[in-house]
Amino acid sequence: MSFISTSQLDDLDLQILDILIKDSRTPYLEIARICHVSGGTIHVRMKKMEDLGIIKGTKILLDMPKLGYDVCCFVGIYVDKSSSFSNVITEMEKIKEVVELHYTTGDYSIFAKVICRNITDLQDLLMNRINNIVGIQRTNTFISLSQPVDRNVQL
Repeated sequence: MSFISTSQLDDLDLQILDILIKDSRTPYLEIARICHVSGGTIHVRMKKMEDLGIIKGTKILLDMPKLGYDVCCFVGIYVDKSSSFSNVITEMEKIKEVVELHYTTGDYSIFAKVICRNITDLQDLLMNRINNIVGIQRTNTFISLSQPVDRNVQL
């Protein structure tokens, strides 16, 4: 992984990112108006930040409970040995309820964020799918009761 040098970004780039963090659907011409530059300048800056890998794409944010997914939880995964990591990651990627995976330090080898419709689906997921993956020794699950803070990184 290479890090972006601060010399590769200037105040305008940071201002553009700040606007997009607040509302990623802000039109380029609106960003240009706010930044007092041309629309073409915004296009050039956006292309530069995409080429540098700073902007990796766009995502839609869904209200999962409104779509019937009422359970959010985090699963700490103990992998039995380091040679099992690749298989565990490959198999976890196949499970649509797994929305994030993180290699971690501390007690768990992997930490997963999981979204399920209900507790019955979570139980099935844990017992019949996740815990049956070759290389997983055991899991520890934490159910999220609420998410009082949900924000993007501020620059």
